[in-house]
Amino acid sequence: MTRPGGRRWLADGLLWLLAVWPLLVAGLSPPYDRSALLSLAGGLALSTGAVAVGRRFPVVALVLVVGGSLLDGNYLFVIPFFAYLAGRRAASAVPAGVAFAVIAAAGTVLNLVLLGTGAATWFLLASVLLFAGVLPWLVGRYRRQQVALARARRRHEEARDRERRGLAERVRLRERARIAREMHDSLGHDLSLIALRAAALELAGDLPAGHRSAAGELRASVAAATERLHGIIGLLREDNGPASVRPAGGSVADLVDGAREAGMTVRREPAGQWPELPVRTAAAVHRVVREALTNAARYAPGAPVTVTLDTDGDRVALDVVNGPPPAGPLPGPPSTGSGLLGLTERVRLAGGVLTAGPRADGGFTVAARLPRHPPVPDDASPEPPPGPSGDGVGEAERRVRDARRRVRRSLLVALGAPAGIAAVLTLVYYPVVTAGTVLSEATYARLPVSAARAELDGLPRRPLGPTGTDRAGCEQYTDGNFPLAVPTWRLCFADGRLVSKERIEQ
Repeated sequence: MTRPGGRRWLADGLLWLLAVWPLLVAGLSPPYDRSALLSLAGGLALSTGAVAVGRRFPVVALVLVVGGSLLDGNYLFVIPFFAYLAGRRAASAVPAGVAFAVIAAAGTVLNLVLLGTGAATWFLLASVLLFAGVLPWLVGRYRRQQVALARARRRHEEARDRERRGLAERVRLRERARIAREMHDSLGHDLSLIALRAAALELAGDLPAGHRSAAGELRASVAAATERLHGIIGLLREDNGPASVRPAGGSVADLVDGAREAGMTVRREPAGQWPELPVRTAAAVHRVVREALTNAARYAPGAPVTVTLDTDGDRVALDVVNGPPPAGPLPGPPSTGSGLLGLTERVRLAGGVLTAGPRADGGFTVAARLPRHPPVPDDASPEPPPGPSGDGVGEAERRVRDARRRVRRSLLVALGAPAGIAAVLTLVYYPVVTAGTVLSEATYARLPVSAARAELDGLPRRPLGPTGTDRAGCEQYTDGNFPLAVPTWRLCFADGRLVSKERIEQ
């Protein structure tokens, strides 16, 4: 398999052979003389230098071969290739544009002022520069933009793939966090009730001492397991994530009844049927009551608990108050307070405020004030579908759009610029060449042979061409054919008289 460096050397070698082949064919053809060999050696050196600098300085290589055409016309065959490579390799169009402008200006001065070759030769050389230099360069620029567009599309697809994978990962992590949150809340609550039952056995006076000791060990083990559960699963929780809209473990009334069956002294206020609440508000109330009952069972076993739920218009007031533990606080792991922090955030997401703190009598109060119809949080919006929604995808799409715009612009320039420049050259060339040289067909027909030059009515003031006469010494005129203004009539004079006239067959 050819390495990239080897491919570059091979491509440069082929370009060098292409550049020197016309020079070798012309230079090695007989007759042989010293000037031809010197010209061939100079051409080979110039071609080698152009190929050597072509990758780093493609515009310089183009200028070298264009300059070489002044010494050897065979360079015209390789100008299109170096012009294409200049457009393909150069990152900016400015250097090539400046180079073409300088070459055009210098060629105009050289041909029209210094060498006096005439407008026809200037037009021919300008056309060669346009179609052998500018047009291939524009094609190279277009090809470069096509490659850039393909790369931008590839980056765009890669960004889309990364976005899809990231979306799937976010969904998976969110689901893990939701499961962990529900496990933490539900299982932690159940373990607290088990610890409460163990504490009741530990305080029972009709059990043997060994059973009470075992019950105490069970309570301590359950409390430690609850803390470990809180520490392990709490790492996976997203307390600021979207709140669940389905209370775990049934209604708040069922939650209170379950705690009462576990041995807690719980009283509901008001004692009758509690009001129906919207789903999201009911979920937040359920969470607050469950967390408060769990804390009361863990840190104040045996203390009476009052759960008060009241609605006043569009406001919901919830208070969970427990008294001090009858036997004093039981030994166990200290509270980290993270449960109340998560509870505060959950109530905030529901549009409410939660306050919690100890009471003067040694008890504890958890109070929540929520709107009956909470606002929809921003993070409750549906998950966006896979696609260009991330910053990386948006940037890739912008690059693709820019690349497409550059490709379309390059194509329009490649098609329109040569035509526009050719039109400008023609509009400049035609008036200059034809001024004072146009002989109409009607005037030509009226010119009498053998008449004196001064008697010829309608004869243009100057013949066509740089010298005005052909090899036979006759003058040539045009009928004004656009855009080339080629010679149409030949008039021959002798001793100041018209001796013959004829139409030049094209």
